[in-house]
Amino acid sequence: MPLSFRVLGGFDADNALFVSVDTGQQVSRLLFDCGDGCPHSLTAGELLSINHLFFSHFHIDHIAGFDHFFRLNFDRREPALNVWVPPGGTEIMHHRFRGFEWNLVGPQQRGSWDVHEVDEAVVRTTRFYTREGFRTAHPHGESPRGAVILQGNGYTVEALRLDHGCVSLGYVVRETTRVNVDPLKVAAKGLTTGPWLKRLRGPIAAPGETLLINGVPHSVAELQTQLLTTTPGEAIAYLTDFRLNSATLDFLVEQLRGVQTVVCESQYRRQDVMLAEEARHSTAFEAATLAARAGVEKLILFHISPRYLPGGLDDLLAEARAVFPNTSFPDGWMS
Repeated sequence: MPLSFRVLGGFDADNALFVSVDTGQQVSRLLFDCGDGCPHSLTAGELLSINHLFFSHFHIDHIAGFDHFFRLNFDRREPALNVWVPPGGTEIMHHRFRGFEWNLVGPQQRGSWDVHEVDEAVVRTTRFYTREGFRTAHPHGESPRGAVILQGNGYTVEALRLDHGCVSLGYVVRETTRVNVDPLKVAAKGLTTGPWLKRLRGPIAAPGETLLINGVPHSVAELQTQLLTTTPGEAIAYLTDFRLNSATLDFLVEQLRGVQTVVCESQYRRQDVMLAEEARHSTAFEAATLAARAGVEKLILFHISPRYLPGGLDDLLAEARAVFPNTSFPDGWMS
């Protein structure tokens, strides 16, 4: 599967989401939130190859595991490290970087961290250098903010502003449409494979463009029409720590079109909706209603209130399944 994921943590622990996107030529690794113990669920190799770290917000259960991630990566050069944060998050990250003694760093360090603050209308980037002990925040430009905040290799990431009493960012990872050459169609045309196949997967043919295959010219436009197949990419949404009221429900239904899997917080049961209102969280019933209205394929509930441990989990899950049958907890949580 080109897009794969793991929910980190457990019922009685902090949670996060780890996503991998494999194009066949490159694997991109994304981590959403960094709760206590969550980075420890990944191997050192995985942590050292994460391209982007995304924070929903900065309550302690979403950042308490950052020190382990930072310890391994503080001077990493490749792949470049990018951190995506809600409004005000650059200042918080600066404090985290500076929370250690850096008297032994110097010019020999080449690491840098880019922190991208996702505001309502713009994304502001600030760079921090390991060799400076992260002392100075270097403004590194800003860009207008659309729904898509990141164009990766074979995927995009969208950010969604949600209300948790503070801004809590939800995220949607979408694979770009996959374009492949159908080998059966190539064989049916009596063509032999070769370097020319790479051109077919490239840009749309220019007018009159041809390819020589075994010395015979062929129209690139015709070959692309006859031999290429397109497959819509998969998509996964990460939604945590927000109040799912009617306005937010309408907003998310539109934003989640085409998403197969939604990983959504489910702090409370429907009977405890007043607690959800007070804490700015959502219920299992509300999450299931969102999944049903958005037409997604699968709903995964996580970030469950400990008030339902150990005996109330089945009831919480049943409540969601009554609305959206294809609801589950993350793999391994019920074993």
